Amino acid sequence: MKLILPVQNLTEHFTLAELTFSDYAIRHGISNIPDVKQIEALRDLCVMILEPLRLAINRPIISISGFRCERVNKGVGGNKFSQHHLGQADDFYAKGITIEELFQVIQELKLPFDQLIQEYDRWIHCSYRLNPRGEVWRYTKKYGKTVKTKIK
Repeated sequence: MKLILPVQNLTEHFTLAELTFSDYAIRHGISNIPDVKQIEALRDLCVMILEPLRLAINRPIISISGFRCERVNKGVGGNKFSQHHLGQADDFYAKGITIEELFQVIQELKLPFDQLIQEYDRWIHCSYRLNPRGEVWRYTKKYGKTVKTKIK
């Protein structure tokens, strides 16, 4: 049985449905529904990071992986301490701008991110929480292994 979340805007340009969508969850019949606390964390992420970024670049941001319940997070190989299952992180890109350009814009805007990770030049991982650390990382592959480089 497929559960459908009601249409709920978290901000002007972001909905709960898009930040909880998971192809993995659909394929495996997993209900990827956040609780009230996780929805509030997603709203904070949108208010503090995604919406200001969307307005600054004036183009849609495409969410690849936002909220993940623990089963989905484990199934996609996510870290067990991932901020995705807290509703604090999103992986995304934007059409018409390279991943590197997007990575630089986020830093230039001085958004209050907890972690900003440019992953394999394919997407951006960005998280938000109270008292953000402001960590900046770049993940690349070398000989099939992930190389994590801390920038800030």
